[in-house]
Amino acid sequence: MVANGTDPPVEDIDPIANFYRSVSRRMDDGSVFFPEQRMTRQQALESYTVNAVYAGFEEKSKGSLTPGKLADITVFSEDIMTIPEDDILSAEVAYTIIGGKVKYTR
Repeated sequence: MVANGTDPPVEDIDPIANFYRSVSRRMDDGSVFFPEQRMTRQQALESYTVNAVYAGFEEKSKGSLTPGKLADITVFSEDIMTIPEDDILSAEVAYTIIGGKVKYTR
């Protein structure tokens, strides 16, 4: 199981950039870092959600959209699961919901 997160200063705080790098393995200079370690988009999504909360022992309250769990959700301007890979970085956070309440709106 691979768990990912946005934990500055080790990782960029931008979830979109981190997701992109997980699936493309592209560095800022365009080179590909260990291409055999690319994740599918589904694997990357799971690494930032269900896998990450499992690693933090929080799977009973977070990590999936399930009745009884906290509704911590990030909504993007584009469907990063289906748009062309090179377009992922142009997606933006539209809003975030934490504990069932909208906390950020673009």
